[in-house]
This record gives sequence, C-alpha cells and structure tokens, in this order.
Amino acid sequence: MQVKELMEGSVVSVTPDETAAEAARLLARHNVGSLPVCGEDGGLRGVVTDRDIVLRCVAIEEDPAKTQVQKIMTRNCATISPQADAREAAQLMAAKQVRRLPVVEADKVVGMVSLGDLSQCRSCDMEAALALSEISEADHQAE
Repeated sequence: MQVKELMEGSVVSVTPDETAAEAARLLARHNVGSLPVCGEDGGLRGVVTDRDIVLRCVAIEEDPAKTQVQKIMTRNCATISPQADAREAAQLMAAKQVRRLPVVEADKVVGMVSLGDLSQCRSCDMEAALALSEISEADHQAE
C-alpha cells in the first residue's frame, strides 16, 4: 500500500514567522501533535511539535506569544513521497525516531502520515509495531 492511500491530505501548517502560541492553538484546535512549517511557496522548512513548544520555549521561560516558530522548529526533518510504500514510511519513522512524517511531492507538503495511519495498513503491521517500539524505547531512555 502506498503512503498516499493512508496519509492525511488536508494539512494544517504554520509559517516560520508565526509564534509558538499560534502554533500551539493550531495543534489544539486540530488535535494533532505536529505541524509542518512551510514557506510562502509551500515548501517545507521544518516541523514544529507540541514537544518543541514545551521544551524549546516554555521550559526555558521564553514567551510563546513572542517566540517565532523558526526558533524552535526541527529543521532538516525526514520526509516521504506519496508514492512510497507504507512499510518504507514505518522503517523511516523507526530509523529517525519520529511518529509523523511530512509527505512531500514536487517540493510541496501534500500530506502527513503518522504511525496511527500506518497501523491501519495490514501489510505493514509489523513495521509499524517495530517503529513504535523503537521510538518508545528511545523516549524512555531520554527520560
């Protein structure tokens, strides 16, 4: 099964100049854990997560209403093509220790795929479970 069959195609994103507070409101409103950070051209600049906001802004006592997303986002994040196999996405998530991947085509973000999306694919059950196991193990080691 291809990533495009599993991904969420309606993508909510932020620009690098938006604030951490604005990003947090979007995360809450759309009940997601990460947002792609896109330039005016729609090209991916990075990803900002709820964890980024907490650890790179709130925990160091920066003002979320004044801190731009570009200061706290993760740059050079892993991406995947909509034509890629779902098992490849699960393997990439495990290797990069991430739960979500931006789906990029022609330098534009066209979707997001998560471990939850992959868990719906019977042909990649094992890869999704392995990815979750490896990510969870890394999370526990970081604590």
